[in-house]
Amino acid sequence: MKNITVIGSGTMGNGIAHTFAQFGYLVSLVDINTESLEKGLSVISKNLDRQVLKASISEDVKVNTLKNIQTYTDLKLAVQHADLVVEAATENESLKMKIFADLDKYCPAECILASNTSSISITKIASSTKRQGLVIGMHFMNPVPLMPLVEIINGYTTSSQTTSAIIDLAKKLNKTPVVVNDYPGFVANRILMPMINEAIYTLYENVAGVIEIDTVMKLGMAHPMGPLQLADFIGLDVCLSIITILYNGFGNQKYAPCPLLVNMVAANQLGIKSGSGFYKYEHGNKDLVVSDKFAR
Repeated sequence: MKNITVIGSGTMGNGIAHTFAQFGYLVSLVDINTESLEKGLSVISKNLDRQVLKASISEDVKVNTLKNIQTYTDLKLAVQHADLVVEAATENESLKMKIFADLDKYCPAECILASNTSSISITKIASSTKRQGLVIGMHFMNPVPLMPLVEIINGYTTSSQTTSAIIDLAKKLNKTPVVVNDYPGFVANRILMPMINEAIYTLYENVAGVIEIDTVMKLGMAHPMGPLQLADFIGLDVCLSIITILYNGFGNQKYAPCPLLVNMVAANQLGIKSGSGFYKYEHGNKDLVVSDKFAR
């Protein structure tokens, strides 16, 4: 594999494009408009600058990484020579189904189609194509250039050859691939999201405050980030979407999303991306400050 197309230039998409390009792959980065692509490239450039500053890469590597990325708003043009497409669009099932149906029409016959979905069924996504054996999940962790894990999800009809190819590719990116099967939430989010949801319930039921909950988990369980801060980092809308998929997939009340989370998403209190969630994220503020709603 040499030519990689990444669909979506948001947080995950630009991180995936950055990582492939840094390791010498030719990346076609696709989004719906040039403004989104320019923003994505700007983030990649700033993240590369941080790597140079920390001496983890050289200035030459930064320059070559940026040279390896081309941007497109035309999906058909972007995938015409693709060996692999990694879809990192919004976590919306109908949108992903439409994208994969289009990819099936436009991509070379041997091209592998991967989704970075964190919870949507790979088997369901694959059903929108005529190449189900070549469809797989490639779930990177945020921030992609730094996090070592790639959760590789086999759909019901994913071929063993496709799985082997993606395992080998992940290793070439200096990632650790872990292969899992296609059930709601896979492994990462099946375990993580109920914990986050329970932390929100703990706040909702006034067992403890935001700082107290996060401090217990950081100091008592050696988590690098408390679950409420992590939820803000992921995006509360994304958390709600994944928890809802778990709830619908398993039909078990233990996965029911906390009403507080539902209300916060409805109020557009989404965490870092909206400037406020369980904490406030003001420009230049490096200290965690609890949102006014939860201040004690």
